[in-house]
Amino acid sequence: MTIDAHHHVWDLTVREQPWITGSALAPLRRNFALAELAPQAAAQGVTATVVVQTVSGEQETVELLALAAGDGPVAAVVGWTDLTRPDVSDRLAALREMPGGQHLRGIRHQAQDEPDPRWLCRTDVRRGLRAVAEAGLVYELLVTPTQLPAAVETVENLPGCRFVLDHLGKPAVAAGVREPWASDLARLAALPNVDCKLSGLVTEADWAHWTVGDLRPYAEHALEVFAPERVLFGSDWPVCTLAADYGQVVRAADELTGGLSATEHAAVFGGNAGRVYLLNL
Repeated sequence: MTIDAHHHVWDLTVREQPWITGSALAPLRRNFALAELAPQAAAQGVTATVVVQTVSGEQETVELLALAAGDGPVAAVVGWTDLTRPDVSDRLAALREMPGGQHLRGIRHQAQDEPDPRWLCRTDVRRGLRAVAEAGLVYELLVTPTQLPAAVETVENLPGCRFVLDHLGKPAVAAGVREPWASDLARLAALPNVDCKLSGLVTEADWAHWTVGDLRPYAEHALEVFAPERVLFGSDWPVCTLAADYGQVVRAADELTGGLSATEHAAVFGGNAGRVYLLNL
């Protein structure tokens, strides 16, 4: 069982992706459908996937749930709702009532885009995170290295919530910078209620000239501090296509985990995602 724990889809004729700006991201300004991903994933032995939100709007989540209810590899959805709403519990319940609502397994917000580096520490946000936990869902942390301290504080103060850190906290791979990211990641990993995705590294590296060696110090640090039992592979398709195709991402992750035992490797590439997202595959 191989699970891709992080990918996206979007249709620009349905809605804009406002984060796709500038010439560097221009290759992403087209439609990316599950029908394009599925054969690439299957060719790499991927048997199930987790699709993740990209915009701050519930309607996209409704559509992703319907996608999970149909044919194809999508087994779980990480969606979006406004954590700061007083009725966030009701909104989560409403999403669960939508077609495919049983596939809702997590919530995410683009905290990386919030100007306040301590957005996760706000009282209204924390209230929303507790509602996510009460609904039996995980919350995905999409943060930059400067926001990792707030993530550590939040995870520590909400021990009843389950968290997943996306993209290893987006370390500055291209610049070769490790601190304070490495120390903050270790602080986060010391908390038992958070897992980490081995994803998104190729687009934090030099898109045109990255090597597995460039990624290795960051991946190995994450595997050391979280241990293989709390690391999940994710492709971050189609964002990864800025730097690598789907097969290259899978092969890079396989090489980065080459020193693991067979049991540990299986956990990173499937077992851990099955546990985190409550998948019965």
